[in-house]
Amino acid sequence: MATMMQQGTSLAAASSLFQHKEIRPAPCGPSRVELSRRVSRAARGTICCASTTTVEVETGRTASISAPVLPFRVGHGFDLHRLEPGLPLTIGGIDIPHDRGCEAHSDGDVLLHCVVDAILGALSLPDIGQLFPDTDPRWRGAASSVFVKEAVKRMHEAGYELGNLDATLILQRPKLSPHKEEIRANLCSLLGVHPSVINIKAKTHEKVDSLGENRSIAAHTVVLLMRR
Repeated sequence: MATMMQQGTSLAAASSLFQHKEIRPAPCGPSRVELSRRVSRAARGTICCASTTTVEVETGRTASISAPVLPFRVGHGFDLHRLEPGLPLTIGGIDIPHDRGCEAHSDGDVLLHCVVDAILGALSLPDIGQLFPDTDPRWRGAASSVFVKEAVKRMHEAGYELGNLDATLILQRPKLSPHKEEIRANLCSLLGVHPSVINIKAKTHEKVDSLGENRSIAAHTVVLLMRR
């Protein structure tokens, strides 16, 4: 009994002490949420620094790299011209009978123009419009074979030759089937290659938009250049 009375007295004293003494929480570090925020900010800073360093290193390394000598190069050319009545129609250097022809600064040969752009593009050179601008009176009415010869010259100077060429002409009229072999033979002569590496296709545009309505003509060409 005496023991129980002593315990009761101790509890009462402790209770009185807590009622009169201000209890302050022990100091502690940042909360888990705050720690997560700090870690996230630090990580972002590290990533930004690393990215900057990488860019600087990559920029410096790229600047010091010389142009690669590639075993082959691929180029694509595209051209489109409006057709107007009373003008001659020349495709691949061949005069094609038709009631209208291409409106252009030169002879408007859509096929040869895109062949030139394909070769220049494969060599990473300026395009036909930059080399032979329509603001230069020297090219007024010029035969597009001049442009082809210049592209071939630059191709050989760069150490390449034509591997193969695939062209697609898009026009509603006239039909090109009777002229395809003559066009291909002339292309072979201009490019100095065997007929087996030249392919020419002709497609209509199913009477859709200006191509299908015989108001324009277009061509696509892909070339493969091989190291000599």
